[in-house]
Amino acid sequence: MSEPTNDFQYERRFFCHALPAEYRRDNPPKLVIQSYYVHSGNYVLRVRLTSNSISLTMDCDTYPIDVLHDYRDEFSHAYVTVKGPASLGTRYEKEMEIDTRIAAELIRRGGDTVIKNRYSVWIAEDGWNVDVFGATNAPLIVAEAARSGPVTNLTIPKFCLTEVTDQPRFSNESLAARPFSRWAGEFEAELSEKGPSFQQVFGTNRIGD
Repeated sequence: MSEPTNDFQYERRFFCHALPAEYRRDNPPKLVIQSYYVHSGNYVLRVRLTSNSISLTMDCDTYPIDVLHDYRDEFSHAYVTVKGPASLGTRYEKEMEIDTRIAAELIRRGGDTVIKNRYSVWIAEDGWNVDVFGATNAPLIVAEAARSGPVTNLTIPKFCLTEVTDQPRFSNESLAARPFSRWAGEFEAELSEKGPSFQQVFGTNRIGD
């Protein structure tokens, strides 16, 4: 039996309609392309390419393989990541950096892909990542707050409309296999009918500006 590790990811995730301009201003995003080769039973094998120099608008015509073809030499970092099942905002994750050329070939040759712009912002006492998706996941926006331990007593900004931490359909691997565009209307109808929901097991939720 392997020894216990501390390779765990702690985050809470939220659905958004927009990222306010104040968080985009003077804050260029990181471009991310990810491909998933295993995503079954919440076990995941992922290859990721990132670039801080490629500036693209995320819309339904921003396809990851086309972008990879046009900009493959401008990606600066690449990673292989394995993930275990998620439970209450906690998930095993182990990542290793690899050559960008190998990553580009792996993504080009297979897997289910997503493309997104990732904005890094500071809100209250936490660093947040806000992902703006393209291609068949446009116009989805998901914000996540991550910490080195459980994300409790969180200040949730008003642009976060409802929590999706416990909804597997919003995981990136699920979005790669079953894009948001296929079920956006269904989800928006649910949100309209039931209203927003925030987890109550993570301490006190505070609503920020």
